[in-house]
Amino acid sequence: MVGVAILCAVVAAACGALGAMLQHAGVREVTDLKLTSAHRLVSSRRWVYGFLILVACAILQVIALALAPVSVVAPLNALAIPIIAVARARKLTGLLAVGVLVATAGIVVFVSITAGKAVPTSVSPKVALQAGQLVVAAVLVCVVAATFTAGAVRSLALAVGAGILYGLVAVLVRDVTTTLPRVEWISLAGLIVAFLTGAWFIQLGYAAGPPDLVVAGQTVVNPIVAAWIGIKLLGEGSGMSGLSQSGLVISAVAAVSGTVVLAYYHRAKVVA
Repeated sequence: MVGVAILCAVVAAACGALGAMLQHAGVREVTDLKLTSAHRLVSSRRWVYGFLILVACAILQVIALALAPVSVVAPLNALAIPIIAVARARKLTGLLAVGVLVATAGIVVFVSITAGKAVPTSVSPKVALQAGQLVVAAVLVCVVAATFTAGAVRSLALAVGAGILYGLVAVLVRDVTTTLPRVEWISLAGLIVAFLTGAWFIQLGYAAGPPDLVVAGQTVVNPIVAAWIGIKLLGEGSGMSGLSQSGLVISAVAAVSGTVVLAYYHRAKVVA
């Protein structure tokens, strides 16, 4: 089952990259994007195509999360980073290559550790509430950062906020799917609110910066948050040794560092 989950997650990452590029192109067609003007996005054919592809991406991720622990599935979202970076790059410069390789290598190592060590667990209402409170606090920090910045920095702040929210979504999706046919209404409501808020952050991120930076920000932070909740709050890492946990920390730092390099690369391009 874990193998099927990993395959679904990898295909979902490819769909996520393609959908992001199409939606970014659609968002750029709408000037001065605000919540009140969000309805104008559906007039863009490319945005709609991107939306449909991302729906397929979401379905694949739900299947993957129903079959394997959060800490195994969520990190594979970050494979969208090299896909979209290579697809958009006219020339793969040294700095861009370093950012992509470091971020991707960090995620690959992270998944390699969790795939063999993570233990499937259930999500209790207490843990879901605790995770939600921590996520709200972290997202508020990102909102403040995005409010007082512009360009690539604002785009990255919004992407990180979306990634934090999507990390919670991954946990709540597993809760909802593993308790069927009984419906966890609180988890389902939290899932919908977190998903819609994260989706809006991403659209605003596209309006402020390049799609590969937005994808990099949210797909690196998303699995780290989801895996942290899974390992620390859900107990998926109860069987991990100290060495394995150290490897997770180092690989997570590498993934975040690669994303920061991407942000610097795009900011340097704007300045130039």
